[in-house]
Amino acid sequence: MSIKNKVAAAAFCSLLMTGCASIVSDSSYPVNLQSAPDTANFTITNRSGAVVHSGVTPSVVTLKASAGYFKGERYVITFKKDGFTDKTFTLTSSLDGWYWGNILFGGLIGMLIVDPATGAMYKLPQDVSINLDANTTASNNQILTIASYDSLTDEQKAQLVKVN
Repeated sequence: MSIKNKVAAAAFCSLLMTGCASIVSDSSYPVNLQSAPDTANFTITNRSGAVVHSGVTPSVVTLKASAGYFKGERYVITFKKDGFTDKTFTLTSSLDGWYWGNILFGGLIGMLIVDPATGAMYKLPQDVSINLDANTTASNNQILTIASYDSLTDEQKAQLVKVN
């Protein structure tokens, strides 16, 4: 076998041993978390229910896109802030378009072994932005008391204002 053929065979074999998404993409992605208003506490749990990150918005967290072989990851992000209603957001990985490049470059090994094993066949969105709703329940402890004139003390009667 000539040197040219050996080099061509080595190049061909190396292409078969790689996955397209593994070469071009990542298996972990930075995700920008924002809330309106800022400084909301957040907790991120993965598919199995384990807390993988917590912090305060705005923040950038790096999350894995895969939960295992041929299994995309799914995260539940809970946002909490005093005076606002808690909100949850489900962040789900999706198939990376570069995975289909295996048809041309990575072959079956890249498509069925390398990219699924490394998790590079999946991707995550870059941004999560949540608008928190103000909590409308009475939190200022104001109490309305209804009383008859006869049940008032002399001091309370002195504070009354006549309305025409």
